[in-house]
Amino acid sequence: MVELYLDADACPVREEAYKVADRHGLVVHVVTAGNVRVPRDPRVRLILVEAGPDAADDWIAERIKPGDICVTSDIPLASRCLKAGGRAVGPSGRRFTPDNIGEALASREIAQHRRELGELGGGPRPLAQRDRSRFLDALEQLVQASRRSA
Repeated sequence: MVELYLDADACPVREEAYKVADRHGLVVHVVTAGNVRVPRDPRVRLILVEAGPDAADDWIAERIKPGDICVTSDIPLASRCLKAGGRAVGPSGRRFTPDNIGEALASREIAQHRRELGELGGGPRPLAQRDRSRFLDALEQLVQASRRSA
């Protein structure tokens, strides 16, 4: 059975993920160190972890199984999920794969270095409706692919 993991603290597409999960009857693990509201649904499980830079990431990476899906904007977490046989998608619908994760990690390192030099700032842009639509489509495709391969 495919399960969905949400790296929830900075996840702007929780509602969209709940809709896809409900349509497919998936268990959703909402992993957070903060105050996140979840629907009253026995398949939606709120997981509270201690505050810390990698607490939610570690919880997810230790439990994700082949075929499971993680929703995250955290590229190192996406990499860990892929190594465990899981799948990963970002809030804008970007799918992380074994073929593109190396480039994503390298780009992240370059951007971090540029921020440290004061060249970049401001953080990510807000999600547009087209990003949310792309996310819904990508998550739906990943769920279907995971079910086919199970």
